Amino acid sequence: MTNQIALPHKLPDDLIAPAADILEPAALCAALDSARVAHPDDKAFRKAAITLLQEAQSQGRDRIAASFLKAPRASAPTTRAYCWLTDCLVGASLYLARTYLSPTDANPGDFALCAVGGYGRGEMAPHSDVDLVFLAPSRISPDLEALIETVLYILWDLHLKVGHSSRTIRDCLKLGTEDYTIRTAMLEIRYLTGNRALANELEKRLWSELFSGSEKDFVEAKLAERQARHTRQGGQRYMVEPNVKEGKGGLRDLQSLYWIAKYVHSVAHTSQLVTLGVFTSEEYKLFLKAESFLWAVRCHLHLLSDRPMDQLTFDMQVAVAERMGYRDRAGRRAVEVFMQDYFRHATIVGEVTRIFLTKMEAAHVKSEPLLERVFRRRPTVSKGYHVVLGRLAIVDETEFLKDKLNLLRLFDEGLRTGMLIHPDSMRMVTANLKLIDDRMRNDPEAARIFMGTLLNHGNPERGLRRMNELGVLAAFIPEFEPIVAMMQFNMYHHYTVDEHTIQCLRNLAQIENGELTEELPVASGILKAGVNRKVLYVALMLHDIGKGRDEDHAIVGARIARTVAPRLGLKPAECETVEWLVRYHLLMSDMAQKRDIADPRTVRDFAKAVRTRERLDLLCVLTVCDIRGVGPGVWNNWKAVLLRGLYGQTRQALETGLEDLNRQYRGQEAKRALREALPDWSKAELDREIRRHYPSYWPGLHVTAHKVLAEMLRELPNDEIRIDLHPDEDRDATRALFAMEDHPGIFSRLAGALALVGANVVDARTFTSKDGYATAAFWVQDADGHPYETARLSRLRQMIRKTLRGEVVARDAMKDRDKIKKRERAFKVNTAISFDNDGSEIFTIIEVDTRDRPALLYDLTRTLAAAHVQISSAVIATYGEQVVDTFYVKDMFGLKLFSEAKQKSLEAKLREAISAGQKRARS
Repeated sequence: MTNQIALPHKLPDDLIAPAADILEPAALCAALDSARVAHPDDKAFRKAAITLLQEAQSQGRDRIAASFLKAPRASAPTTRAYCWLTDCLVGASLYLARTYLSPTDANPGDFALCAVGGYGRGEMAPHSDVDLVFLAPSRISPDLEALIETVLYILWDLHLKVGHSSRTIRDCLKLGTEDYTIRTAMLEIRYLTGNRALANELEKRLWSELFSGSEKDFVEAKLAERQARHTRQGGQRYMVEPNVKEGKGGLRDLQSLYWIAKYVHSVAHTSQLVTLGVFTSEEYKLFLKAESFLWAVRCHLHLLSDRPMDQLTFDMQVAVAERMGYRDRAGRRAVEVFMQDYFRHATIVGEVTRIFLTKMEAAHVKSEPLLERVFRRRPTVSKGYHVVLGRLAIVDETEFLKDKLNLLRLFDEGLRTGMLIHPDSMRMVTANLKLIDDRMRNDPEAARIFMGTLLNHGNPERGLRRMNELGVLAAFIPEFEPIVAMMQFNMYHHYTVDEHTIQCLRNLAQIENGELTEELPVASGILKAGVNRKVLYVALMLHDIGKGRDEDHAIVGARIARTVAPRLGLKPAECETVEWLVRYHLLMSDMAQKRDIADPRTVRDFAKAVRTRERLDLLCVLTVCDIRGVGPGVWNNWKAVLLRGLYGQTRQALETGLEDLNRQYRGQEAKRALREALPDWSKAELDREIRRHYPSYWPGLHVTAHKVLAEMLRELPNDEIRIDLHPDEDRDATRALFAMEDHPGIFSRLAGALALVGANVVDARTFTSKDGYATAAFWVQDADGHPYETARLSRLRQMIRKTLRGEVVARDAMKDRDKIKKRERAFKVNTAISFDNDGSEIFTIIEVDTRDRPALLYDLTRTLAAAHVQISSAVIATYGEQVVDTFYVKDMFGLKLFSEAKQKSLEAKLREAISAGQKRARS
C-alpha cells in the first residue's frame, strides 16, 4: 500500500559518527515489536515503547555530542547527524502509532509525511524545531487526524519542539500564495515517509503554480524581511552579544541567500551558484567556511545551555571558546580571540550576501516609479565611473586597475558623490588587495588620496567602514589589521576596536559639522576656533591601534603612530603631536574621572603634562570622541561636567600661570562667594559659619552646596540628621547633602545606606567642623545612570535616616542585594591598589581598581574606617564591570600615609574585603 510506513533504510556515511551508532532504525522498530509481545496491556506497552524511544534518542544525542566535542568545528556532519536522528525518531513514532496505537479498523488513507524549514533542508542544531507537514490528496480524514494526533503526542513525549500542519496540496498552494513564511518553508520541503508520489506532486505544483513567475515579489519580501530582522537585532554586525541565528552576519542571512538562490535559479545546492557565475570559487570557499563556523557556534550554544539558545551571551562566549579549542595568547583572553574570529566570519557573511542580494535586486526588484526616475537629479561622476541602479560602478575594470591608486580613489569618489559602491566594484577591490604593496603605502599621492577621504567629505564614516570591511584599510595601513573585528571582553565597550575607532571619527565629524553644538559646547567651540584637523583625525584613527598586546596599548600605539603618521604625509612636528596624543589619549579622561579636580594639585599636574593650549584643545576633543565612541549611553552629563571643569581650569592655568592654583586662593574665593550668597545673614553669623570649617572644606564644593550646608548647620540640634536631596540635571546625578553630629565611620555608613537603595555613588566628600559637626556631599545616580526621580526621593531619604540611626544594619541588609548577575560572572577583573603621596598636597590618594558590585564602596570605606583612616573624598569611575574607587585620605593624626608598612597592611585588608565580598556576590 502507498501509505505503508517507510523507515530510513540506507544508512548515511557523512555524519559526525557512524549512523548505526547514532540510531539504527530497523533495530529500534524490532525493539518496539518485541515490546508489544512483552506487554499485551496497551497502557503498559505505550509506556515501554516511549521509554525505548527516549533511550534511543538519549543515546543518539550523547553519541553525537561526544563526537562533536572531539571535532568541535565539524558542524556540517553534526547538523546532518541531528537531522538523521530526528528522521529515525519521527519514522519510528509514525510506525509505532500506525502499527500498534491506532484502532485495527482505522483507515487514514493516502498521505505523505514531509519535513519543511531547516529540518527540511537537512540542517539541525541540537534543539532545533521539528517542522512537519502531513500531506493528504484531497481532505484530512478523521482517521488520519487521529493518527496525526497520536504521532504528535509521541513526539511531545520525546520533548521535541514540533511545528506541524495537516494540509492538502490545494491548501499548501493557497496558503503559500498568502504567506511568505509558509512559502519559504515549502521551498525546503523534503519527503520523509508515506506516499512519495503525493510529495512529488506537491513539489512539482509548487514550482509550476506558485514559485514560477513570482521571483520579484519573493526577492523583495526576503530583502524587506532581512532589513526588519537586522533592525530588531540592533542593526550592527558588531553587537557584543550577537545572535548567531538572527543577527547581522548570522545564519539567517546565509539561509536567505539560499532561499532566494533556490527560488530564482532552482538550485539544489549553493555550490551551483559558482557555476552560474554568482560567486567566484574563492568567494564560495569563504561562504562555506563562515557557514561551518557559525553552525559550530550554534550547536555548542545549544549543547551548553541545553535549550534552543542562539544569543551568544558573555558567559556563553567563554564556554563556547573553550569548547572550540581557543586558548589565551599574547595578552589576549581565549574568548577575545574567539570573538574576533566570530566577527570576521560575520563580516564575510555580510559581504557574500551583499554581493548576491544586490545582484538579485538588480535583476528582480521592481524599478522605481517613472516620475522619480525623471525628476531625481543624477550625481555627476568622475571619468572611469558610471551609475548602475543608483550605485557607483566602474566602467572598465582592466583600465581601472592599471593605476592601483584607483583602489583608494573609489572610496573617495563614493563619499564625494554620496553614492553607495556597486557590489561588482567591491568584489573587484577584494580580489585585488594584493596590489596594495609597500611601494603604494609609501607613495605620497596614495597618502594624499587617503587623507582626502578622511578630511574632505563632511563625514568619512561610511567610506572608512566600507574600506575596513573590504580589507582596504588593513592593506593600506597593515598596523590596523590586528584590531579588525577585535572584541574587548568587557561590559564597557559596545563595539569591536575597529568599529569603535570608526564611531569616534563619526563623532568628530558630527562635532565639526556643528551637529552637537548644544550637547558639546566646549568641543564644538574648540573646533570652530580651529585646530590642526590632520593631526586630530590621524591621532583619533590610531589611538587604539596598539590594543591586543601584552604591553600598555597607549605605549604600543604611540610607537606605531611614529611610523604610520609620516607615511600619511604629516610633517615632523605634526607626527610628534600625533604620537603624544596617542600615548596620552587616556590622560584627560583618567584625570577627570579618577581624580578630584577640586584639588589644585590635580589641575597643576595635568597642566604640566599637556604644556600647551594646542595639545589641551586636541586632547579634549579626542577624549570626548573616545568616550562617545564606546557605545550608546556611555557619555553623560556627569562626564561632560568633569571634562569641562578640568579643561576650563587647565586652560586658565596655561594662560595666566599656575600661581592661582592653590588651596588658599580657592578658599578665599569660596568664602567670598558664600558671603554674597547669604545676603540676609548678619556679619556675625557669616563669620561664625566661615570660622567653623577647616581649610579643606572650601575648595571642594560649589557655592550652591556651601549655601545649603550653612543653612542645614544653622541651629542644628545634636541628635538631628539633616538631609537635602536635589536632582542635579546638569550633572546627570542627584546631589545628597548631609549635616549631623560627627562620629567615626560616617562615610562608610552613608555609603551603606545609599547602596541599600541601589544608588550608585559617583562622587563624595565629607568634612568635619571645628565645633564637632560632620557635613557630607554625595552625588548619586540610579541603576540607569540618571538622577533619581522626585517620586523616589522620599524612600531614599527614609532609608538613609534608618541606616544612620542604626535601625537598619547595612552590613546585614546588603547580603541579599550584593550579587553579581550570572551572565556577568565570566568577566575577570584583576584588583590593583596603589598609594600616591604626590598627587595631592595634603592627602594620600588610594586608588582601588577592581570588579564592581553593589556593596563594594561600603566594604572599602568600612575597612578604611576600621583601620582609623579618615576619608576626605572619594571619586568613583565605572567602566562596565570594572570600577576605580579613588580615596583622598589622612591617618587618625591628620597626616599622609607615608609608612610603607602601614600601606602594605592597609592594602592586605582592602584585598581581603574585596575577596570576601566577591565570594559572597557570586554565591
